[in-house]
Amino acid sequence: MGEGKKRDYFLPVSILIAAILVSVSLIYSAGRDGTAGPKDTGAGAQQAGPENMKPVTADDHIRGSIDAEVTVVEYSDFECPYCKEFHKTMEQVMAVYGSKVAWIYRHAAFHSKSPQEAKASECAASLGGNDAFWKFNDEIFRVTPSNDGLDLSQLPQIAAVSGVDKQAFNECMTSGKFTDKIQQETQDAINAGLKGTPYIIVTNKFGKQYVIPGAIPFSTPLSPGGPTTKQIIDQALANK
Repeated sequence: MGEGKKRDYFLPVSILIAAILVSVSLIYSAGRDGTAGPKDTGAGAQQAGPENMKPVTADDHIRGSIDAEVTVVEYSDFECPYCKEFHKTMEQVMAVYGSKVAWIYRHAAFHSKSPQEAKASECAASLGGNDAFWKFNDEIFRVTPSNDGLDLSQLPQIAAVSGVDKQAFNECMTSGKFTDKIQQETQDAINAGLKGTPYIIVTNKFGKQYVIPGAIPFSTPLSPGGPTTKQIIDQALANK
């Protein structure tokens, strides 16, 4: 085969590989400031923002009081390693601020196993209430290796830790419940400006909003002069 024919053969292959790489880059954003989130490159991209976040209601999964001075709405994916990291940060937040802060968990299920895990958390909540949801949440982040590393056969065992009946849990998991809810929350996250997970919107009692754009540590900035989660929450509490 001559050099010209070789070039003719490899050119379309190179174009195809480039197209695949570009497509992947448009679907996922990576990095500590958020991962596994779709990028909206369409006409609605400029309109997306925290002001579009759906208001917190009693139907949300809330740790703390809905009447707290500050609400922290976290859009999260159970298989996102940065979400696992930020879960620990939020545990620090709740320990430090107590009743001043409410932590609200919403799904942004992008990893392949995350929708099933999100459904499992909703089944736990439906069977055991808000406490069961948060026990499930804590346990799954404790045991998952992240990045789709969790064996889904462990879900009933994780649910049992939350105190729900295993048989009832398994029946819930084989039903069509909660699929629409999980998809809707994921879309809501995109509408609210999500580019990667975790995506966190802090709102104070005056309605002022502050974005934590990923797994920002509690008190140590990722870079010199960078923000910390504590600083952002303090700012929200001070209404600055």
